[in-house]
Amino acid sequence: MALSGAIRNYARIRGGSDSAKVDFVELFFDLVFVFAVTQISHFLLHDLSLKGLGESALLLAAVWWVWVYTAWATNWLDPTTPPVRMMLFVLMLAGLVLSTSIPTAFAGRGLVFALAFSTMQLGRSLFVVWAMRHHNRSNYLNFVRISSWLGVSAVFWISGGLADPENRVFFWLVALLIELAGPALGFRTPGLGASSTADWDVNGDHMAERAALFIIIALGESILVSGATFAEQEWTFISFSAFLTTFVASVAMWLIYFNVGQLRAHHKIASTDDPGRIARVAYTYIHVLLVAGIIVVAVSDELVLAHPLGHSAPSVLWTSIGGTALYLIGNLLFKGYVEGRPPLSHMVGLVLCAVLAFAGGALSPLVLGAATSLILIVVTVWEYAGRIREPSHH
Repeated sequence: MALSGAIRNYARIRGGSDSAKVDFVELFFDLVFVFAVTQISHFLLHDLSLKGLGESALLLAAVWWVWVYTAWATNWLDPTTPPVRMMLFVLMLAGLVLSTSIPTAFAGRGLVFALAFSTMQLGRSLFVVWAMRHHNRSNYLNFVRISSWLGVSAVFWISGGLADPENRVFFWLVALLIELAGPALGFRTPGLGASSTADWDVNGDHMAERAALFIIIALGESILVSGATFAEQEWTFISFSAFLTTFVASVAMWLIYFNVGQLRAHHKIASTDDPGRIARVAYTYIHVLLVAGIIVVAVSDELVLAHPLGHSAPSVLWTSIGGTALYLIGNLLFKGYVEGRPPLSHMVGLVLCAVLAFAGGALSPLVLGAATSLILIVVTVWEYAGRIREPSHH
């Protein structure tokens, strides 16, 4: 029986005061993704072409997908139990292999990346099947469906790893599309049908906190990169000014997410009758845009710190303004989905980004960085002021 399914129930105990608590082993697991996010930002920094952007986006989507599926798994399973903890350690090791292969994923280490990714996705899913078989019928069937979807996508990941580097992206795009379509289609599987979000029985408190922690990871990585770059420079008024603008941008991005949106979304998912629906859209799909925006802004920070004076090159323009806009779009979609209306402050911020895009070429990277930081501050202050004025605010 132990081979066909776990005898002991390793599920999280619901309803207790600590039932939604994020365990230290989950934070330890997240450290691998600090490294992964750093690798992706460096990958993009070394190839700022359209091709580099597309490949970086694909790698980020894959890394996010591995992380978010694990967050779902530990939403149901108790990470303080030895088997679940051991699963996370194994995933960490595979995640380190995955992360180290990112710089050459579209060159010599494509197969390593594909095997590490598929091992993490399928291995974790099959573990949950084993853990839930005798204890949670609907989630057991859900993970049987998920495993079958991940098995199909693994064929394309590995085929891409074996293919010539120039053809790899086509296989991996198909693999990623299969994985992205899964939750949206309820993992519809022949003979088993589809699962509904109501079946997923998500702990909303835990899911909201896990997603917020990944945003902290991404922001922490951008501060790390800025600090490391600044530390190696000659310290002048100009270099310190550039460093200050990158720091202000990071703080403003933190405030835009945590000051209003995260708390409201947390309350919403914790009090809804169908937390799986909000978790699927707001936390599984939309959050990757927030992480992407933070990574692109981190790349622009490095470019601004490296060459703060002179005219802004196209790469500085699109990373600085594009990254800021992408982050605002992610927040706008997240808050709009949760609250039912997109925040006006974010729309104004996007209009300001569009205006800056026309004038940006004449500005130095330092002034451009200061301008995008100012846009983020305007959005932060506007949203917070609007929040204070609301009669329902307590």
